[in-house]
Amino acid sequence: MLMANTFLPTLEHLATAVILLDGESHIAYLNPAAENLFALSSKSLIGHPVQHVFTHTEQLVAAMQHALTNNASYIEHDLMLGIPPHGKLHLRCTATPLQLNNHLLLEFHTIDRPLKLAREEQMLDQTQANRLLLRNLAHEIKNPLGGIRGAAQLLEHELEKPSLREYTQVVIQETDRLVSLMEKLLTPQHKPNFSSLNIHEVLERVRSVVQAEFPENMSIQRDYDISLPVLMGDKEQLIQTILNLVRNAAQSMQGQGKIVLRTRISRQVTLMKKRHRLAVMIQVIDDGPGIPLHLHDKIFYPLVSGRDNGHGLGLSLAQDFVSQHEGSIEFDSEPGRTCFTVMLPLK
Repeated sequence: MLMANTFLPTLEHLATAVILLDGESHIAYLNPAAENLFALSSKSLIGHPVQHVFTHTEQLVAAMQHALTNNASYIEHDLMLGIPPHGKLHLRCTATPLQLNNHLLLEFHTIDRPLKLAREEQMLDQTQANRLLLRNLAHEIKNPLGGIRGAAQLLEHELEKPSLREYTQVVIQETDRLVSLMEKLLTPQHKPNFSSLNIHEVLERVRSVVQAEFPENMSIQRDYDISLPVLMGDKEQLIQTILNLVRNAAQSMQGQGKIVLRTRISRQVTLMKKRHRLAVMIQVIDDGPGIPLHLHDKIFYPLVSGRDNGHGLGLSLAQDFVSQHEGSIEFDSEPGRTCFTVMLPLK
């Protein structure tokens, strides 16, 4: 542990993810950047063999052996590492032997970091385009609704049987509801109403709503970090955001399957080109069929949906709300596992 104590002051503040292994390839230390990258806490990892913590470690073990054999740094440029239960990461790893009982220093860099920044810029542009599209769409829908309502009123006066007026009232009421929805879309965007909130209260509200909608054969499990600090956010927007994600997951599985709601703290996170010391990570994970590959690049576009009866607005609105909180929303999907990750900065 002397080696860990020697490097600790420097490693703690690095943006690079670093893991220190002892002579038996057990994890002796990992810095906050590594905890953030792997979404795992140091308490749960220290003392465990690196091969037991991660999966698909063949490339990593080979890099470690090469560095120890040649007593020189070795770089694995294309490393796929499994991080249970979070999926896989595409990384570049540098293994460096240290002058103490075969200790190794592992440095990890995400290969797609520039792509992440590019996606954030694209998300901002896309959100603005989505708002304009929705406003134009609402304007086009609102005009014929007035004609439909007027025709229903005239028809109601001409009907001789009072019982038939029940149907015209349905047309009038639903038309009024749609007009109200269009008015909201046409109203200039209001800033979020920020207040102090517990993110788990938001998740519990969503959990109760979706569980009531799918009471049978749907399991919604909690995996909360109860030590999370309070968050400044718009409670209603965050409820709608998470509700859209969870409801989409339940509908994709046709109400049969498992959804996990997970919260964690993330450290040294860059969101919308701003560096934040701490951020709250919320994940919605399901074991459904996954998002079709051809939709991966446009799943956040309005009117794009993977379901025949989907309207394609839920994820677009979720992205809009998250961007107003200066956060990010991403997903990783394959058959049997889809994970949406929302990152919200702690200010």
